Amino acid sequence: MFDSLLDEDATTLAAMIRSGDVSASELTQAALARMARREPDIQAFCTPTPDRALAQAKALDARRARGETLGALAGVPLAVKDLICTASVRTTSGSAAYQDFIPDDDDITVERLLAADAILLGKTTAPEFGYSGVGHNPLFPSPRNPWDLTKTPGGSSAGSGAAVAARLCPIALGSDGGGSVRIPAAHCGIYGFKASMGRVPLWPGCRDERYPGVSSWESLEHIGPMTRTVRDAALMMSLMAGPDMRDRHSIPCSDVDWLGAPDQPVEKLRIAFSADFGYVAVDPEVRAVVSGAAQRFAAEIGAELELADPGFSDPSAAFGALVAMESDLSGMRRMMEQQGDRMSPHLVAMLQRDWRAETFTDAITTRKAVSNSLWRFMQRYDLLITPTLAVPPFALGMQGPEIIDGRMVRSDHWLSFCFPFNFTGQPAASVPAGFTASGLPVGLQIVGRHLDDALVLAASAAFERIQPWNHLQPGIAQ
Repeated sequence: MFDSLLDEDATTLAAMIRSGDVSASELTQAALARMARREPDIQAFCTPTPDRALAQAKALDARRARGETLGALAGVPLAVKDLICTASVRTTSGSAAYQDFIPDDDDITVERLLAADAILLGKTTAPEFGYSGVGHNPLFPSPRNPWDLTKTPGGSSAGSGAAVAARLCPIALGSDGGGSVRIPAAHCGIYGFKASMGRVPLWPGCRDERYPGVSSWESLEHIGPMTRTVRDAALMMSLMAGPDMRDRHSIPCSDVDWLGAPDQPVEKLRIAFSADFGYVAVDPEVRAVVSGAAQRFAAEIGAELELADPGFSDPSAAFGALVAMESDLSGMRRMMEQQGDRMSPHLVAMLQRDWRAETFTDAITTRKAVSNSLWRFMQRYDLLITPTLAVPPFALGMQGPEIIDGRMVRSDHWLSFCFPFNFTGQPAASVPAGFTASGLPVGLQIVGRHLDDALVLAASAAFERIQPWNHLQPGIAQ
């Protein structure tokens, strides 16, 4: 009888539990029952934590019975990407080297969400160390897209995206070093938000020092919410954002009213729309869906929409070099020698490359050029709208299509709209823009000026009001 509650958003569920309309135990049992039915098809979770979830819920109910105040996420089921550390819960990072690793500490974001009384359902599958835009890894079955089980949900926050879309939980944590929150949000028809760099603190130090070579890509990585509504993402941001002395890059967030941002009016905006950045091969259906959604959005809110490209050339080679530079190449190469063919082939290829100092310095120079170009571009516009991805969801097992709109491209070309905003640290979100003729989700990306997170959330909420999506469910969720 409680199963339908899981179709409610997190904001509503927390209010119901605080008021006593439903207990945390009842909701958790419903979530676990739904997982038992749907998870064999979706394969979103690599490490479910049912016993812990039930114990958390029971303790929460006891606190409420004693009259204690419950947190903002009281009893809400939460999924956490397997790259994000969870104390006493296995965190494999999708690698055989970490298959038995149990951290002593929570990441800062997990710490904050659990302190707000979220219930941890488990860890969600990700590619090895996050080095991919899809979800397969050497340890676990690939997560499947709830809209078409033969297709990828995207990555690297693959399981988190699939879990939210399949309505196993209303909220999840993902990490985004080159689009990995926005990619599965677009492919799974949900909302994904990457805040400005430093808004949400990271703590790579939660890993055991005995383990080799793995840390976040320090100048690229963000942790962000994956939800079915903009308001739930804003709620999560209100809890996760704010400085922490464990992250020297974290910044104050007192200038953002996270909870109020979705209700902020969006008036007299100047919006740039770029369908291809001037160089990206884009699937014709994606181009048509996103173009139509952008025009409708601008017309409905009375914004000035201009077709304009940011003006930089393809920086993908620089992105690959920056990822390598911010990896522990020596530690991961030792790991590669130990793991042999148990390591992902694309990761092995990156580690075997003969990286040169000039390649890294050239990448830094390119990053500066892209950042300067986007800063100048955003002086003329309040927002930039693009496709989130160049293609709809594609077959499981692929790294990416090598032909898009008749052009031969690299297998990572489809990610071209995402990683430039990891270069710059600008806030960016993916909203569901519509569907292809075969019923596959297409995402639209909304990008703001650096630190203008509130406007990105406000614009996302305005788009959600104009073109609602939360009532749309994949077949597996019906």
